[in-house]
Amino acid sequence: MRAGTALKTLRAKRRLTIRAVERASERIATAKSDRRFHISNGWLVQLEKGASEPGLHKLFTLSVIYETSFVELIQLYDLDVHHASEYSTFAKPQNTQLLRYEPTILMSGPETMNRQETTLLSCGLSKRRKLLVKPGEFCQGYIGLNDFTMYPLIRPGSLVRIDLLQQKLLNITWRNEYERPIYFIELRDAFACAWCELHDGDLMLIPHHLSGTSIRRFEFGKEAEIVGRVVGFDTSCIDFHTSFQEQAVGVA
Repeated sequence: MRAGTALKTLRAKRRLTIRAVERASERIATAKSDRRFHISNGWLVQLEKGASEPGLHKLFTLSVIYETSFVELIQLYDLDVHHASEYSTFAKPQNTQLLRYEPTILMSGPETMNRQETTLLSCGLSKRRKLLVKPGEFCQGYIGLNDFTMYPLIRPGSLVRIDLLQQKLLNITWRNEYERPIYFIELRDAFACAWCELHDGDLMLIPHHLSGTSIRRFEFGKEAEIVGRVVGFDTSCIDFHTSFQEQAVGVA
């Protein structure tokens, strides 16, 4: 249903005439001392025909008159604020991020993502950034193009699958780097992917010995929390970050 038609249907359900909406908006505009909240008869007709789109002030007025949340009216115009976090990878492509686990995302590959930093997205996060873990839930993490912590085992631009139920460090004997548990970690303002060790209450983020990066140390539970264990990863056989930089400067 088109947005204009949906608004007309909503007005009809409230048993309001166009003239009644105009009068109600006039009172709101007067109370706000701002004519931008006013809705004229002719403008509403054009809006319901789909010939125009409302600005924020008029949409606020309609939400008040129709007794409908402002967010619901915004959604009529294909703008869902609840999905805002899903676009942080585009706004901050340099960050390593956590993604909701979807096979379609994994199939798309890093070439279509073009992101710079390690990121976590849409993975059952509460408003306080705490993970809302559900049994059997997995997430995806994206390793940012600036993140060389696990290079070359997991290259920048890679996707990793994360088991949210494995949030405790495993005390196991590992024989090689492939058996050593890798974890996805939430920091204060970022995410990381690394081998981990716990020393005197501090979480040590251990990089791959060929990465050229240093060990990082954070107060466990305050400065760093474990999102989950990396149980699989999709990494390129070439350095994607180099390919990306070449494309950026026009090198074939």
